[in-house]
Amino acid sequence: MLTLIYFILMLGIIVFVHELGHFIWAKASGVYCYEFSLGFGPKLFSFHRKGDETMYCLRLFPLGGYVSMAGEEVDDDKSVPKSKKMYNKPWYKKLIIVLAGVTHNFILGFLVLFIMALCYGAPSTKPILGYVDKKAPAYKVGLREGDEIVKINGKKTKTWDDVLITLTIADKKKAQQITIIKNGEKKIVRVKPNITKDKKGNESAYYGIGSDGKIHHGFVNAIKYAGIKFGSIFKSMIISIKALVTGQVGLGSLSGPVGIYSIVGQQSKVGLSGLLYLLAYLSINVGFINLLPFPAFDGYRAVVIIFETISGKKVNPKVDAIVNNIGLFLLFGLMILITIKDILKLF
Repeated sequence: MLTLIYFILMLGIIVFVHELGHFIWAKASGVYCYEFSLGFGPKLFSFHRKGDETMYCLRLFPLGGYVSMAGEEVDDDKSVPKSKKMYNKPWYKKLIIVLAGVTHNFILGFLVLFIMALCYGAPSTKPILGYVDKKAPAYKVGLREGDEIVKINGKKTKTWDDVLITLTIADKKKAQQITIIKNGEKKIVRVKPNITKDKKGNESAYYGIGSDGKIHHGFVNAIKYAGIKFGSIFKSMIISIKALVTGQVGLGSLSGPVGIYSIVGQQSKVGLSGLLYLLAYLSINVGFINLLPFPAFDGYRAVVIIFETISGKKVNPKVDAIVNNIGLFLLFGLMILITIKDILKLF
């Protein structure tokens, strides 16, 4: 029951912050907002504030939200003055409104990482080995505690996250070329992981290494950690998208609501610090995904605004709405497939 509460609260906070970004900047730009909604589906309750045109609404399914703005898509409402419609605003205001949700998600992610590091200490982000299993492949080729991993297969690894994501998407059946700094000198080793299988037959690569796990305290260290961790999470997402596009990893590596629910349950066992980290990670993830120039995402709307500004031509609102609806249909289809996959993993 607690896991469900954490799950709903976490998604609710992320969605609320995202939509609040759009809403605040739309209102500040004088755009007429019909509705500010958390969730989808049937309405649970709603209210109007005195002197405010917007209906504030909570809906049944807490998997998203939206701000309905005049003139955002098809313009067929003659009751709203043209000056209050989004399409009639300067290009830079439209761009700010569209990207405000993403920006707010990034700010939330950074702040949560900072608060977590300030309260619990900032874990080391350096790619330095703090643990090497003596029975594992890494130990056999000479890796030891204190070694710093600077490259894997020719790719620089500036953080421990770089090490993890690079090894995750690497070919499990091949030896990985790892460049380390040992006692001030560079050394190259090749490590072929042990392949292990779980009860369901899923394979995973085991190298037998871990980070140094050092904790640093103080305000400055918390700021540094939040900045470095934010950057490494963002970089990991770029690498993951590239890996999906090139086929290095399959759709099976993606997680939907059910998968996230399972992860929330696991992180809740770690404690509040685990939940805070997951909140930050998911918020940055939502911001990053929304930056992609795919229909129905904020990135696509930003590209349309930039195209219209540079070309001086308006995209047909009806065509734009159709493209967005197709994008939503494809996204919902993908979500259903991923959710089915996540459910099957539970059994």
